[in-house]
Amino acid sequence: MQILFLGAEDPSQTSRHRADALRRLGHDVTHLDGFAAFANRLRGNFARFHFHTGYFFLRRAVVTWLESAIPSAADYDVCWVDGGELFGAPAIELLKARCRRVILFNVDDPTGPRDWRRFATLRSAISHYSLCAVVRPFNVPEFQAFGAKSVVHVFRTYDEVAHCPPPDGRAVPPQFRSDVAFIGGNIKREGRGEFLAQLIARGLDVAIWGDEWDRSRSWSLLAPHWRGNSLSGAAYVDAMRGAKICLGMLSRRNRDEHTQRSMEIPYAGGLLCAQRTPEHIALYEEGREAVFWSDADECFALCQALLRDDALRSRIRLAGMARVRANRLGNEDLCRNLLSRPV
Repeated sequence: MQILFLGAEDPSQTSRHRADALRRLGHDVTHLDGFAAFANRLRGNFARFHFHTGYFFLRRAVVTWLESAIPSAADYDVCWVDGGELFGAPAIELLKARCRRVILFNVDDPTGPRDWRRFATLRSAISHYSLCAVVRPFNVPEFQAFGAKSVVHVFRTYDEVAHCPPPDGRAVPPQFRSDVAFIGGNIKREGRGEFLAQLIARGLDVAIWGDEWDRSRSWSLLAPHWRGNSLSGAAYVDAMRGAKICLGMLSRRNRDEHTQRSMEIPYAGGLLCAQRTPEHIALYEEGREAVFWSDADECFALCQALLRDDALRSRIRLAGMARVRANRLGNEDLCRNLLSRPV
């Protein structure tokens, strides 16, 4: 297929991973990055202004950019919009004139409370897409209320290449080895710092990678355990497979029931120790393929028991690796799924 892909081109972004997956499947992909095109308007205070006004004041400029970036005679089979917060109804109508169908895939929560203003432009265009794919089951009726013609719930994904453990089985570099690891940012008002501080105060050696942890109220306790900013590429995979236990935390305000880490950790060869949700329980058999907790007390007890039992950790890790592959939740699987759907 001839595919026009609109999403981040940064190799560390999951959007780029999906574009690469489409290429691996044999499609001819033209990749355009709207945020890169408007980088000069999306810096500092301008970025915050546009975020909080739902990119309303960029709508006309985005249409002009698309008109210049896509030949008027273009005839793509599919336009894949990954994210979509920059594209209002006029932009999607322009895309439909040059692409036979336009698909939206969004891993955020555009109809939820946390980032409501950010997605105002996207919500105005929902009814214009051929197909919308969302990663929260309750997004389905919410998108339908905004006039979605066709909307489907899917799970988030790992990437078959970007998150694959090295085939040669090489050893994990010492700087990426840990007892317990959390790889992710400090999200405002989510209590992640306080949660990790409770584990550390009780004696767990937690390694933390991610951004903005110095803004946590618990920074004085977390600082000795912080190993650096966000990871990508081989370093990210090494940190997951180099940890005896990998924590998976959700964003309550973003209404998460699973995250990218829910797939990436087992696929890379890590042991997933995550918050207990209906979706996590559907994805993995608890206690055999992953372990789940409801609060810091249960998480601490689980980690203590697992750190004492090398054989148990190995069994769960290997079973989790097998299950996530059997679930067929890679980017290539997602792309096949959405491209094959009648719209």
